[in-house]
Amino acid sequence: MKEGSLGIDVGSVSTNLVVIDKNDNIVEKIYLRTGGRPINALKKGMSMLSNHFEDAKITASGTTGSGRQLAGALIGADVVKNEITAHAVAACRIVPNVHTILEIGGQDSKIIFLKDGVVCDFAMNTVCAAGTGSFLDRQASRLEIPIEEFGSYALRSKSPVRIAGRCAVFGESDMISKQQTGHSNEDIIAGLCDAMVRNYLCNLAKGKEIAAPIIFQGGVAANIGIVAAFEKALIKKVIIPQHYDVMGAYGAAILAKEEVRKSNKTTRFFGFGHIKQDFMTRSFECRDCTNRCEVIQIKSDHGTIAHWGDRCGKWGGAGVRNQNNSKVTTHNSCPKNVEEIVKTKG
Repeated sequence: MKEGSLGIDVGSVSTNLVVIDKNDNIVEKIYLRTGGRPINALKKGMSMLSNHFEDAKITASGTTGSGRQLAGALIGADVVKNEITAHAVAACRIVPNVHTILEIGGQDSKIIFLKDGVVCDFAMNTVCAAGTGSFLDRQASRLEIPIEEFGSYALRSKSPVRIAGRCAVFGESDMISKQQTGHSNEDIIAGLCDAMVRNYLCNLAKGKEIAAPIIFQGGVAANIGIVAAFEKALIKKVIIPQHYDVMGAYGAAILAKEEVRKSNKTTRFFGFGHIKQDFMTRSFECRDCTNRCEVIQIKSDHGTIAHWGDRCGKWGGAGVRNQNNSKVTTHNSCPKNVEEIVKTKG
């Protein structure tokens, strides 16, 4: 491959990187644990990619995930998009007429509804752990069963037990109670899978029609017990894409490629070597207006790279540098507080 587009998804649990060719085929993907240190995970992933694509040219780069702003500043991303957009774009590339996207990650979950390839509704759960992969990881550890084998245990169940799934604390307590009364691990695990699916559908779908085609994305899609529970609850086939675990990064790569093509400009990507620098982040409260914005600053060996987190536009984009290490923008004076901006626009 002579050239390709790079997509990065930095989440709380995993950091994923993909490179796609001109036909949007994934030619390389990397799945890493973030481990609470997103910069280190990103450095490791970029180092691994540079070994594979030493002679290749990255023509576009994009970031998504909860750490998208940070990653975008570090690599010189052409686009920085939210997870909803990235996952929807990726799903549409796999199944053009997809209607519903189920996405469950380590710390959050999402449901996305599309019509004619456009997102028309979505919902996210970032509060309750009972609807996320971390809940399953915890219970697998308690049962002393590898999470990779969790799904196969569920499929062997003859009589799944009913476990409270609306709360992680109650669910875990209920599971322990079922263990103490003598239920088999297979029936308990199948009950956990059913409980997680009930939690997901009650909290996110909320009575909305989940029409086919349905795609299941995110790391939990590898759990065949959860897939079976979804198909039982929905009475519909659920599609698991080949690259289910990196669909956010895949979508970011596609979006970046399209952005560079539309703008007819060269990429802002700094190159693989840029990430080898030492980076430092800090936050401070801007007191120039009543917003009291908590601004995040990232610095490298060569000075400030970027700021974000402000609501008024004073610091956003400040100090961003191009590949020649010259500043692209500088910050402005604080124009108005949020209330004044809303009144002006209203």
